[in-house]
Amino acid sequence: MKNVTLKAGNEQDFFRRGKVLARLADSGEPMPEERTVSFEDPADLLRLLTTSRLDVFRSVKGEPGSITAIAGRLHRDRSAVKRDVDQLAQVGLVTIETKTLPGHGHMKEIRASASIFRLEAMVM
Repeated sequence: MKNVTLKAGNEQDFFRRGKVLARLADSGEPMPEERTVSFEDPADLLRLLTTSRLDVFRSVKGEPGSITAIAGRLHRDRSAVKRDVDQLAQVGLVTIETKTLPGHGHMKEIRASASIFRLEAMVM
């Protein structure tokens, strides 16, 4: 995926985007490589994007790694970073991939889910 957009939006915006995607699918045109995550209440979006979660996100975008590695880079407790990663993964900003380590078991690697992220805010 190339683009992820986070925004506050209403039901009309959701259905408008759905119709556009349905028309593309019906005509056989390629679907855009993007994902839009809408929050009906802008306060929910603001609760997601805390300073510490943005720090985790920036760290992962700069260099993917394990939760332990990310916690070390940020000088934070591993369990706190894990909670932040879980929230970011829930909305699709990061992905968690289990990798097999030769002779050492498994590791979960955290990566940014897209190359471009856009935050849209509209105050009415």
